[in-house]
Amino acid sequence: MPATPWTGRDDGPGAEDLRWHRAVHLDPEQAAPGEVAFVGFRSDEGVRRNKGRQGAADGPGALRRALASMALPKPLRALDAGDIEVTGDGEDVLEAGQERLGRAVASLVDRGHTVIVLGGGHEVAYGSYRGLEQTRALREGCRLGVLNLDAHFDLRDDIRPSSGTPFLQMARSEERHGRAFGYWVLGVSQPSNTQRLFGTAAGLGVRWLPDTECGLPDLERTERFVDEFLASCDIVHLSIDLDVLPAAVAPGVSAPAAYGVPMEVIERVCVRVAASEKLAVCDIAELNPDFDVDQRTARAGARLIHRMATALA
Repeated sequence: MPATPWTGRDDGPGAEDLRWHRAVHLDPEQAAPGEVAFVGFRSDEGVRRNKGRQGAADGPGALRRALASMALPKPLRALDAGDIEVTGDGEDVLEAGQERLGRAVASLVDRGHTVIVLGGGHEVAYGSYRGLEQTRALREGCRLGVLNLDAHFDLRDDIRPSSGTPFLQMARSEERHGRAFGYWVLGVSQPSNTQRLFGTAAGLGVRWLPDTECGLPDLERTERFVDEFLASCDIVHLSIDLDVLPAAVAPGVSAPAAYGVPMEVIERVCVRVAASEKLAVCDIAELNPDFDVDQRTARAGARLIHRMATALA
């Protein structure tokens, strides 16, 4: 689906009045390397297969609206490349959508853009990965690191891919390529993951930090975890499931968190990754506007995008 012009509050024409809706353009031919590129992934199919509450297909629009009127600290430009929409009743409708997303991501990354994918259920993460594995960087031997900010491992071994399977799909793909799978998870909730999932994570060599060790008093430990992750790879795929945040901050998700990681910590992690100059793709997953009280979740996700994009600029 083609992108549409962004709109929002307008305080004047000057650089000192700049907001996101004036910084975003829709012309790929005018996009310069280094610009952030947005791609939406309008999909509920993975959440439906995973028996979650549906509505995340409307997440990309809600994130754009929340971001549009945010004020910028300095001028920048960003490209909106439109949406990949997953619709229909076909058996492989999700898989086809992930392949389309992968082609879009690969093209943008190879043209020098950091890509921010607006989800969509967490099945978006495998589509982002499908793009990264087609890029020149991975074909030429760069080490990929995947950092998932999430209450869940999303390593389910289901018959059909869903929002609960993307990182196991990645692990199997990396094994086929003969590459080590560098998968780290920050914010894992013990009550939200069975012992089978913990066993799968251990068997794959996954590194994780539980939500109980990610509070503000634990900030030094959290930053050390992120720095060790960044040292382990050359390019980064950052995946943010908004259910990593406490339910009071992010009520509009498929599975609200009873505990969660504070917004202050998640924001610091995102900025640290963006400032590393290794971030290739970030996807924002599981925003469900149907359950979003006062647009809290959309505003939280938009703020994370804003902080990363301005750190990149």
